[in-house]
Formats: sequence, structure tokens, C-alpha cells
Amino acid sequence: MTPLDRTLRRQITVDGKDYTVRLDPLGLRITERGRRKGLSLSWQALVNGDAALAAALHASLEEDTAAPS
Repeated sequence: MTPLDRTLRRQITVDGKDYTVRLDPLGLRITERGRRKGLSLSWQALVNGDAALAAALHASLEEDTAAPS
């Protein structure tokens, strides 16, 4: 295996929007093309399952706010 010792950048398109994916020794980052802010995720959070827990929590909060009162 080749160690990840420097940043790798790739472009992906999702629903017609371009995004930049950066992989580095600390984690990954996805940003909309031309923007500075995006989503960051450390490798430790991904391996420990914290990322899945956060995604599930975020999804449940969105469902609660979308439901009529």
C-alpha cells in the first residue's frame, strides 16, 4: 500500500454540482467548487463510528423540523 502522506484532490459531480474532495493524513474534506467552507471528517471519527452517529442525529433533527406542528 502507498501511504497517504500528502493531500490528494479530486473533483466529483453530485446532482449537477461540482465538489472538490481532499484526502490528507488527518481526514477528508468535501467542498462545493469555488467555496471555502465544506464538510470535514477526521479519519478517527470515521473509524470510531462517530461520523455515522452524527449523520443519524442530523437526519433525525431534519425530520423533526420538517414535520408540521
